[in-house]
Amino acid sequence: MLLSTPAYFAFLVAIFFAYWLAARYRLGALAVVIFANYFFYARWDLIYLALIPLASTCDFFIGRALHGAERPLARRALITASVLLNVSLIVSVKYSPSLPWTLPLSLSFYAFQSLTYTLDIYRRDAQPATSYLAYLASASFFPTTLAGPITRLTTLIPQWSKSEILSAENGGRALFLIGLGLLKKFFIADYLADNLINRVFDLPKLYSGTEVLVGVYGYAFQLYYDFSGYTDIALGSALLLGIKLPINFNRPYTAQNIADFWRRWHISFSNWLRDYLYFSLPGLRSRWKIFTYANLIVTMAIGGLWHGSSWTFLIWGLWHGCGLATQRWWQVLRGNPTPSPKPVARFLRAFVTFHFVLVGWIFFRASNLATAREILAQVFSGTVSFANVTPAFLLVLAIAVCAHYLPKRWYDRSQELYSASPFYAQAAAMALLVLAIQYVAATGAAPFIYTRF
Repeated sequence: MLLSTPAYFAFLVAIFFAYWLAARYRLGALAVVIFANYFFYARWDLIYLALIPLASTCDFFIGRALHGAERPLARRALITASVLLNVSLIVSVKYSPSLPWTLPLSLSFYAFQSLTYTLDIYRRDAQPATSYLAYLASASFFPTTLAGPITRLTTLIPQWSKSEILSAENGGRALFLIGLGLLKKFFIADYLADNLINRVFDLPKLYSGTEVLVGVYGYAFQLYYDFSGYTDIALGSALLLGIKLPINFNRPYTAQNIADFWRRWHISFSNWLRDYLYFSLPGLRSRWKIFTYANLIVTMAIGGLWHGSSWTFLIWGLWHGCGLATQRWWQVLRGNPTPSPKPVARFLRAFVTFHFVLVGWIFFRASNLATAREILAQVFSGTVSFANVTPAFLLVLAIAVCAHYLPKRWYDRSQELYSASPFYAQAAAMALLVLAIQYVAATGAAPFIYTRF
């Protein structure tokens, strides 16, 4: 049940009414959410009705045991059990396609969220949950299970105890986010993919260098609008239940350097890598800077392999790891100078950073190394033709680029205006959007890219 399908929105409406009808009874509201979580998983495979509650229960009691344990050996044994449990869920999906118990849906985001809980308690950064039901509602919260954002359970669990009712403002914000996510998915991401990008990355030799280059630029924005569109729908869905999830994107292609890019792109994932992997690697506090550079590369290489076992993902991770390490080395060498605030300098930094990221996206999207080499060869072949690039494609790509670089205050103001509008105006806008989607996507939506990770 993808977040862009009619089935999902029928499900969301039913859960919305059931949740708020039961909201005066905290246990009843939590029961509605837990039912929604497990129903959402069961739509993929009934095995989740046993697997997810079992895994969640194990981590809940491991968290309580960690809080009470004092002996270092016992604490290490408990956290090792939690790590092995959650990592095994990831490995069974990503690296064992031939095994009979391989699962149809990636559990990476579930596993990452569960690990934030036990690791935070192990580090004594958080207290264990006192409510088993609140933990179950949070651990597999349905808007986040397919592609995040990865949410620290210790910040999500307390939100269930709030006695707030859904305000008109938050309801308007939720609808705005859902509508924006659908707009990004259907009118930009899927259109760009269907009308050039997929064909270019499948058979790059059939296209000129300029067509392949346009396809590569297009993929950068397809991926952004696809993934941020999913996140918007997830944030809006959660907000309809009074839950606030962390933002996951902040205009990443305006980044001034590679580190800035990772502060803006898939923010919850980059924060997870930093807080739970990078800071855990040995040598971080050593006076030898080589450990810092090596740890950056190792962290991003593991981040690449998390996406899949293909060499292309490893190279993508190493590319970004080397970029981060080089940037850190340059800052140390230059004494961490303050970047020039001049517009031309800011533009050049963003231009260079974007194209560094763009090279990485070639490996990220290519099905194998041979295809990645073919794409790079075509880009630098010098052949010029735009026969397969339609004016409509260029128009949609131009809109995507312009919308991304608009000042954030314009987006915030649009959200405020929509939220302040009468409900009938909000409903009319959503109805028009749905009708437009029916027109442009008669065959339905393609799966969100990140749901396969």
